[in-house]
Amino acid sequence: MRNQSRYLLLITALLAVYYVVCGFYLNHLGYYSQEALFYVEKAKIILDGLGNRLKVMGLTSPILPFYTSFIFSFKNNLLAPVIASSLCTALLFYVLANTLVKRVGDLFYVFVLLIIFLFHPGILYAATSGKSIAMILIFFFLFFFNLLKFYRSNTTFHVSIASICLVILIFCDYKFIWLTLFFIPLVLSITIQSLNLSEQESIFRLFQSFNNPSLRRKLINKTFALYIILFVLPLACVICYKLLNLTHAQDLNYFIESPYATWTVLADKLSFDQLSTSSVYQLPETSILISARILIFCPMMLVAIYLFRDSTYQLLTLITPFAFVEFLHIKYDKVFLVHEYYLIFLVLALLCILYKSQTIKNQAVLKLVVGVLAIVQLYTGFIFLRDSSTQEERKFISVAFNRTPDTQQAQNRQLANYLNNLPADTHILVDDAIAYPIVAFTDNVRKLTLPYQEGVYLSAIEAPDKYDDYILLATEKNEVTGFTQLNNKYIPVIKKANSALRMRRVFETDDWVLYKISDN
Repeated sequence: MRNQSRYLLLITALLAVYYVVCGFYLNHLGYYSQEALFYVEKAKIILDGLGNRLKVMGLTSPILPFYTSFIFSFKNNLLAPVIASSLCTALLFYVLANTLVKRVGDLFYVFVLLIIFLFHPGILYAATSGKSIAMILIFFFLFFFNLLKFYRSNTTFHVSIASICLVILIFCDYKFIWLTLFFIPLVLSITIQSLNLSEQESIFRLFQSFNNPSLRRKLINKTFALYIILFVLPLACVICYKLLNLTHAQDLNYFIESPYATWTVLADKLSFDQLSTSSVYQLPETSILISARILIFCPMMLVAIYLFRDSTYQLLTLITPFAFVEFLHIKYDKVFLVHEYYLIFLVLALLCILYKSQTIKNQAVLKLVVGVLAIVQLYTGFIFLRDSSTQEERKFISVAFNRTPDTQQAQNRQLANYLNNLPADTHILVDDAIAYPIVAFTDNVRKLTLPYQEGVYLSAIEAPDKYDDYILLATEKNEVTGFTQLNNKYIPVIKKANSALRMRRVFETDDWVLYKISDN
């Protein structure tokens, strides 16, 4: 066992290096995810900015992936998110493999796991894009793993650990708070199953419990206790964080609704707008097909469902994420489901196999099925990313597999290089609600007057000639120009207020115009 642990650590370390090298190569080809650039920009503000940076430090969302990326920002800001996502993916492999070795002890499944983590396009995307997907997958796995351990041992300690994992999961992606909705009715089923009754069917156990005063009291007390253990901590943490947002930003939902706090506000709108206004219009995924798409993406889930076929409440636990994803599709009807919501089923399927595979007598057939489906999933993972509704995911496949340079950030880098070459005492007015990629590529953030400098920034917008030498405006072609005051409509307004103000174009791209400010 000790030798196996050493080998796993060695494989994990090599896997981390493999991911980091791939991530650096993608950056070299010009591929940067919006989430990674957002983290880079916020890290630069915290490390090198001027003024009060407390709001940036505490209210940037999702906060835990940002802090994980921030740890590696001291050496190289642009590479920090890639390093963080690579290490988190390698850690996910180690957690899965270590659990597999302890519970199953069959190296075949470790080999299948390694193949998936080496070649599955979705896993490679999670590892090399600088996104928070890998961190989400880790705590999604730990949440369900501890629930399954509770089902086996009936020890509430595992529910407490699951609750902590749920808190971390919510602060990695706030949408996972809706997962709790589907566990509210499930807890009753879990409690009924945990009672020592002669009946086996859940409906008869429920009937017997309600007709016996002692059992009814025990059922109510245990159900209530499970609700408290599982849900009170996530609820308390979310309320505290919302109050923190209200205190510092005067808005309870600042961390999920402001483009200054989270990258998802613009990314979701931009993704849908780009697709809905393209020459080939594509509607969001049809709700009834979401679960079918998930099973096509991860057919190994069928094996997972088969393994838990004899336990109704455990089977309902596995189906809960399907209901969760269907709910997300309905609630966020103008946002396409990103790849992480498909990858959670890959992790869930692997969890079920490592947890229950030893209960199958005919291991040869099970291994054959798992091996074949693992190979199939490499192909479906590629297809789903290649045909994704999200441009960022399609770009990843194009860059990673065709080695085609990504030019999406090329003009932003050119503009940032121009700003880098300006004198050190230059001041430039920039709105990082939409210009955060440019700030991320800028060497000296102290040159920039940004919204986190609230008093200075607002004064600079009203009288730019008194505070700044340059001003960066979004052009009419910029797809998110409506999210900033600093756009083509700003010039007539400011010139009406100050007729002596002169603004001269010095640098221009398709999305941006940099003006030199003078008052004579």
